[in-house]
Amino acid sequence: MPVQYTSVIAEHRAVRTGSGWFDVSHLGRFSFRGAGATQTLRRLFCNDIDRIGPGRSQYTMMLNESGGVIDDLIVWRWGTDDHWVLPNAANHERVMARVAAAAPEAEVVDLRPTTVAIAVQGPDAPRHLAALLDEAPRRFRTVITEFRGVEVRAAGTGYTGEPGGEVVLPVDVAEDFARALCERGVVPAGLGARDTLRLEAGLALWGQELDEDTTPLEAHLEFTVSFDHEFVGREALEDERRRGLRKELVGFATEGRKIPRHGYRLRAGESRGEVTSGNFSPMLERGIGLGYLAPPPGDGDLEVEIRGEWVQVERIDPPFYRRSGPS
Repeated sequence: MPVQYTSVIAEHRAVRTGSGWFDVSHLGRFSFRGAGATQTLRRLFCNDIDRIGPGRSQYTMMLNESGGVIDDLIVWRWGTDDHWVLPNAANHERVMARVAAAAPEAEVVDLRPTTVAIAVQGPDAPRHLAALLDEAPRRFRTVITEFRGVEVRAAGTGYTGEPGGEVVLPVDVAEDFARALCERGVVPAGLGARDTLRLEAGLALWGQELDEDTTPLEAHLEFTVSFDHEFVGREALEDERRRGLRKELVGFATEGRKIPRHGYRLRAGESRGEVTSGNFSPMLERGIGLGYLAPPPGDGDLEVEIRGEWVQVERIDPPFYRRSGPS
């Protein structure tokens, strides 16, 4: 995926106001089916796949024994012991190997060599998906349908905060699908817009907001944790709930076009930390950012150091931008 096709801001606004498509084939994906598949995912992931039925998808995480995030990922559930697991690109091999080792009797198939993944996002995206696939997946639902006589699978998921879905197609028909999207006026978008869109939506990025030294609770992603089942890292998270957080993710916005960047220093009272993600928001026309502070801050003023100057910023609970307008 290129950084941009035309301009980051133009592609960003196209997704927010109409529709855009992203070639996300770099992302991980593998099928996992057979005896014990569901129970294996329940043990390895902190969310409980048994909370959803076939035809749905779930955001979840693989944790280490300390509760740190090995990867945050999506599971598409097709049947009782039939799933697709979609990790981040950097963690695909590691997650797939752990899953395979935990269930030697189940079948694991790497889907990347034979498929392409395309995300279609924006308020007009469901209409375009319905026209090309006969059915647009609803939010966190999955569908098995066809494109030009070939089976494709899709889910109502994405990384922009907009409606739409992610479609996995055989390589042979992927180019035709991309061309069909362009013919319908869906704008191709690159990595730059994907990052500014996910930041406006307040979505975490593995390797920045999430890593093996950060827990879901510190990242305000408690909804991914189901404490009513056994999973790797549960004991550590339960202990964290009792003793309190070491650090906390905060969101903030600057006045005007001052842009916070990754690695810039943060402070609030006695709390110290740094920016994990920061950029210019094309929709809000101001700088926005995420970062961790330790210990978790109170309600005092929040400041970020931008080019050697400490600047007071507005603390905002993400998302920064919603379809109805700014937060």
